[in-house]
Amino acid sequence: MSQGAFDFSEFIEPKKTQVEEEIEVVEEAEVFENEELEASDDEIDGSENIDVQKAVVESLAADKAALDIELEALKKTLAEKEELLANKESEIAAIKEEVAKKDFEISYLKVELAKNFEKQLDAQERNPNALALLDREVELPDRFLGETRDHVLEVIKEARDKAEEIGRRRRAQILESVLVANEPNGILAERRSIIEQVFAENNNVITGPVIETLTELELSHKEGEEYLLASEILLRNF
Repeated sequence: MSQGAFDFSEFIEPKKTQVEEEIEVVEEAEVFENEELEASDDEIDGSENIDVQKAVVESLAADKAALDIELEALKKTLAEKEELLANKESEIAAIKEEVAKKDFEISYLKVELAKNFEKQLDAQERNPNALALLDREVELPDRFLGETRDHVLEVIKEARDKAEEIGRRRRAQILESVLVANEPNGILAERRSIIEQVFAENNNVITGPVIETLTELELSHKEGEEYLLASEILLRNF
């Protein structure tokens, strides 16, 4: 029996040949290469994902910047509109205040007018001759209170002027005393002025506004089917 230890490995695992060892080395190299390629692919995919995410982030940032600009523009427009609205509200408040003042003034004038009218009626009741200045039979009713009185006073005034002009001093004095004691209410002169102004504004032509004013004052502008001239209307009524 041999002195050295007996090597059983030869019998348990067959010894590889050189060719088999070379094949095994090649296979291991291919496996290693494939693993490196897979790792490289993973790195490439990761890099592409980062680029995509970066592009998305940049796009979102650009969209946000554009929206911020639009938002600022809308805020500015809103502020301008609110300012305009505030100004309009102030104007409306001022107009309402002015209307209230005018309403108050009109109410006051209506009260004063009613008082004056009542005074005139009282004066007529106390003096039956106050309306016409002279006794007369009323065949032609006044168009307004005191119309006859004002016409008579104007005639007396013209007669006084004529008497002074030709030297009839006594007549002029008497007529002057009548005028001093009987002041006209001025409505006749006021209406004459209104008609003259309307005629002047319409070049003495009988237009719509002229007819409307004449109708309000109860003055005729026609004789039959013929229209009267402005001068004829003034002469006939004043």
